[in-house]
Amino acid sequence: MQAFGRFLDVLDALRANCPWDKKQTNESLRPNTIEETYELCDALIKNDVHEICKELGDVLLHICFYAKIAEEKEQFDMADVCNALTRKMITRHPHVYHPSQIDAENPKPLPYVPEDNGESSNPGNPGYSGQSSSTKVTTVTQVLENWEQIKLKEKDGNKSVLSGVPSALPSLIKAYRIQDKARNVGFDWEDKQDVWAKVHEELGELEAELRKEDKENSTRELGDFLFSVINAARLYKLNPDNALEMTNRKFINRFNYIEAHSIKIGKPLKDMTLAEMDQLWNEAKENERLK
Repeated sequence: MQAFGRFLDVLDALRANCPWDKKQTNESLRPNTIEETYELCDALIKNDVHEICKELGDVLLHICFYAKIAEEKEQFDMADVCNALTRKMITRHPHVYHPSQIDAENPKPLPYVPEDNGESSNPGNPGYSGQSSSTKVTTVTQVLENWEQIKLKEKDGNKSVLSGVPSALPSLIKAYRIQDKARNVGFDWEDKQDVWAKVHEELGELEAELRKEDKENSTRELGDFLFSVINAARLYKLNPDNALEMTNRKFINRFNYIEAHSIKIGKPLKDMTLAEMDQLWNEAKENERLK
């Protein structure tokens, strides 16, 4: 808490005294926020602990900066952000925080969180807005299903199951989130192996349109095929975005090996035959295996 307080003091000082920080707005910060988020994602997939720590700080700076701007406009402040988040977490985890879900032998203390009207969000206080539940939640699947149902009941929550999927998400991640949210309300394959018939069906339809050289229909069918593959990945608990990024990095490393060799022997890539490049590609693969 002391460290967080020092950080907020520094942010206040920068906002008051630094020419660059003074002029920032929500609009001017937004592109940098996107960049910082991707840098964090890059550190996460590399599992670089030092970089993860550093990039988390950069993302935290942006979160607090937006709250600071709102505080100056007398809209909300960082405490409001934390309190709103804590209330949401308590409300959406009735299996942890509601009295009916608390194990008498291992009670979990309920944190005090002031409501917007100044009341406490503890269950013993009239201001508490937790959702009661008679069903004991014991699995991850039950938690996720409960989560979606509670969100739909919240007064400022999602108006529909899929409205919580941000429209600006990258398409691959959006497809995964759409499918995952639909699953949480029961719209899913009963047997995950059944998805392969759909994947093969979509691939066949794509190949048929490609043979016709119909670009518009081929594009639609390509989308359907990719959506079905993402669905298969989800059912087998694989993250398609992480998987594709791993392949991207693998391709880059292998191609860089080919390019480095071409520079070493003084032969430009465009002058190399495909057979020569394939041989180097296989060398790069073998080097990966030996590491």
